[in-house]
Amino acid sequence: MKKRTLGKNLEVSAIGLGCMGMSFGYGPAADKTDMIRLIRSAVEQGVTFFDTAEVYGPFANEELVGKALEPFRGQVVIATKFGFNIDYAGNRLEGLNSRPERIRQVAEASMKRLRVEVIDLFYQHRVDPEVPVEDVAGTVQDLIREGKVKHFGLSEAGAQTIRRAHAVQPVTALQSEYSLWTRQHEKEIIPTIDELGIGLVAYSPLGKGFLTGKIDENTQFAEGDIRNILPRYTEEARLANKALLDLVNTFAARHNATPAQIALAWVLAQKPWIVPIPGTTKVHRLTENNGAASIELTADELQEIEEASSRITVTGARYPEQMEKSTGL
Repeated sequence: MKKRTLGKNLEVSAIGLGCMGMSFGYGPAADKTDMIRLIRSAVEQGVTFFDTAEVYGPFANEELVGKALEPFRGQVVIATKFGFNIDYAGNRLEGLNSRPERIRQVAEASMKRLRVEVIDLFYQHRVDPEVPVEDVAGTVQDLIREGKVKHFGLSEAGAQTIRRAHAVQPVTALQSEYSLWTRQHEKEIIPTIDELGIGLVAYSPLGKGFLTGKIDENTQFAEGDIRNILPRYTEEARLANKALLDLVNTFAARHNATPAQIALAWVLAQKPWIVPIPGTTKVHRLTENNGAASIELTADELQEIEEASSRITVTGARYPEQMEKSTGL
């Protein structure tokens, strides 16, 4: 697996593994033994970058990732997140909470669940309007000085918020949704982090599964699957958005690749400091996704994709309005 660098010096595999869906967000949690096997298969395939968060479960995903990666301590990079309001019993409460004392509590608890002595990359999961981002950055800076955290990250933050945080404590990575059908970050945010030397960790690089080509307007999702409430995933939207999938399929056929591989190769081709973190619960999909790292789209092909996709309007917002507001953009 090729390597990429986030920020100044955080080296990770070119493709990481988003672990959320193993425990949270896409219906019932997967079998823990199977997921431990999958995570360890990822390490065998050269993946060194794993993404989790306390809110995934809550807590269950961090515990899973910690157990799976314990034999590989020092060989892998684990990113986790703080920022949602969660009580000690693991109940997700209303709203956000990035108060300094809460950040410290999360750091200590996450280290125990992850079975590590230091958190490699600690993101603010969502911007908290009640807490100045300077206070957030300063608290993480203190944790870095204390040897409890190595790198500071933000997730779904706007350009000005990124600048304010970075002025206090250098931001290593911004995690935000980015794919062929979610590109609003290209206008202001990607130029900002390019200027500041911040890496982009692209979550949902496969459009929460749509860009794999395995989902159509008739697909039914399990109870508790977030896609049941996403405007972009209504039957009408899925039918309309086939136009983008048709474009991806054209290049998949050309490269003897799968649609997922082309979608990931496109993300990788945008900037050398972008690292996609597709998630899966299936080992054969893991292998398929990792294969995208060896696919090279030419400059002419990228231009062809750009011109063709510019004529396609993606139907449906990525999140319901209230969820979109919490992104801080």
